[in-house]
Amino acid sequence: MVKVAAVQLEAVLADVDANLAACERLATQAGEAGAKIIALPEFFTTGIGFDERLAYTALPIDGPATKLLTSLAARFEAMVGGSFMCADTDGHVRNKYVLAGPDGVIGVHDKDLPTMWENAFYVGGHDDGVIDAGTHTIGAAVCWELMRTQTVRRLRERVDLVMAGSGWWSVPPWMPGYRRWERDNEATARTAAATFARFVGAPVIHAAHAGTLECAMPWMPMRYRGHFEGSALITDADGTVLAERSRHDGEGIVLADITLGRQQPSLTPPPTFWLHRRGPVAAFAWNFQRLHGRRWYRNNVRAS
Repeated sequence: MVKVAAVQLEAVLADVDANLAACERLATQAGEAGAKIIALPEFFTTGIGFDERLAYTALPIDGPATKLLTSLAARFEAMVGGSFMCADTDGHVRNKYVLAGPDGVIGVHDKDLPTMWENAFYVGGHDDGVIDAGTHTIGAAVCWELMRTQTVRRLRERVDLVMAGSGWWSVPPWMPGYRRWERDNEATARTAAATFARFVGAPVIHAAHAGTLECAMPWMPMRYRGHFEGSALITDADGTVLAERSRHDGEGIVLADITLGRQQPSLTPPPTFWLHRRGPVAAFAWNFQRLHGRRWYRNNVRAS
């Protein structure tokens, strides 16, 4: 058994220094509690929303985000991972998951497809998300990668642990049918990680964002006002939730003891692209904001 931790962060949008400080504080709390594997959420340096300031927040792979992960890993003799907008050497920005150990970076994974307005800030990657960590193999899955069949096929029966992180936002309250769509959205955000464990056959550590969000809406006059869905949690390989922190609990950590290792998955992935049914709100936003975001990225974002 190994003690593991998932961090739930209330990020300050686009404030790298404030978010690095918060992550150091929360991960230190986890390390001092004995955690030997610590997961930070997606976009742990910046948070996420449609805010043009994010176009200037990408960090180099050897920059302060990676230095934080490696310093925490060395301090607590642990594995520490999370994703941030990374300025790659080819001139593009990617949502890069970096896994660090006591001796430095163990491996990286680039999220395959940006979600909705995320298309404005980075491009997708093509690796399989399987990271050799020596005695164990770690799978990295970032936010809506937990929603896609292709992620399952990359990791299924190949990893001993999935380290995941998300920044999953709510349905805007001005949307027609808001209450029903948001109820379904919140339920999917909460269950995606646990269900993913059953598809892959490995425990999952899922870090998350909580708190409120206000930002512009792509190609729309109204502003987005909502919240992050939270649900930092830890599950065993059969999807049993061992520890969970809801969005209502705010910022903090969850801890649990897990057994690393793969087992026969209890669910078979469907033949469809998505693992979970999406409603029309999500389907519309996925396509509409992807079209806008790719154009916005070409015109506004350059890795430095």
